[in-house]
Amino acid sequence: MAARIWKKVLFIVLIIACLFNIVAKLVKKLPFLQELQTSAQYMINKDNEKK
Repeated sequence: MAARIWKKVLFIVLIIACLFNIVAKLVKKLPFLQELQTSAQYMINKDNEKK
């Protein structure tokens, strides 16, 4: 009976750890996405200046 409870507790801890890992990776990628958007905006502005 106790083994069953420990199994459930460890499974929940595993799920939380996976979610934390995914969120941490998304937070690290956000500045890279902002950099891409800034670069794209710069190119659009340069293109509009030429017209």
